[in-house]
Amino acid sequence: MIQANCHHSHLYDGGMRMRILVAVDRDEESQMALRYTCHLLEHFEAHVDALYVKPDVAQAGAEGAYAPFTTPQDFHAAMEAEAQRTLEAVIETCEVCLGAKIPCEPVVAVGDPAEEILRVADEGNYDMIVLGSQGRSSLRGLLLGAVHAKILHHARRPVLILRNFRPVRKILVAYRGSECDQGALRFVGRLFQKKKPEISIVHVQETKIAESDKYAKQCVEDAERTIRGFGFSPVLVTAQGDFVDELLKAVTVKRFDLIVLGAHWQKRSKYLAMISDEALDLVRLTNRPVLVFREPLDEPAFSPKEQGIQER
Repeated sequence: MIQANCHHSHLYDGGMRMRILVAVDRDEESQMALRYTCHLLEHFEAHVDALYVKPDVAQAGAEGAYAPFTTPQDFHAAMEAEAQRTLEAVIETCEVCLGAKIPCEPVVAVGDPAEEILRVADEGNYDMIVLGSQGRSSLRGLLLGAVHAKILHHARRPVLILRNFRPVRKILVAYRGSECDQGALRFVGRLFQKKKPEISIVHVQETKIAESDKYAKQCVEDAERTIRGFGFSPVLVTAQGDFVDELLKAVTVKRFDLIVLGAHWQKRSKYLAMISDEALDLVRLTNRPVLVFREPLDEPAFSPKEQGIQER
């Protein structure tokens, strides 16, 4: 039997309370992320904080970023004006949440976007971090986005990356049998318990590690038992091949609205807590919203063997 040992969330306290941190700027993608978050939480007692990270003007000036401006003073004034316009846009978007009776407040920090998002999330003990897709904004980086990648690697809570606004009617949960995957199922089960979208649990029997039929069968049974506890009748799918390739095929065929997976599938020490390569590849390669779940680093995770599941 799998032991429950996952991220302590307000969501698990029975009162359906959630605290969500949404990273925002003036970019359309991040504003969409804020609207999407309010849509997800319409059945919850929830609170949303919209975090805008202002550039450190002193640091940017020291690095010569004000070159296009005539003086450092002009640069400072331009940066402050941009920050004020962004804050006004965030406040306007928060009205969407308030219209759905979800408290939403703008929060401003100064510094490196990834570091500040992680710091605020930890200090505020938020239940989830929400990021918009990369665009013409301070959240932009290479491929997935430098900010996104850093947060995915180091966040101590679920991270939801959004790419477009679409109602969540079909969810794919990638399940490999870890406690992290179990935590993802419980999180999604509670989050969508009232909306009741179709949930497909997909287990890939990985040929490169010669996964046994027995292990694959037990994985699917454990996942089904967990999600049925929240009133869902899941679609069960087993595939054979490469983990990422098979999941991308499934998304293409059925056009899922959300992909959910654990950040890692093996027991990780607190010094080796980075997201698995497979999870990061899936986030990079799909054009669907992805929720990456992880348990807190200060609590022990269970390996498949400790869960009572035979090794692959």
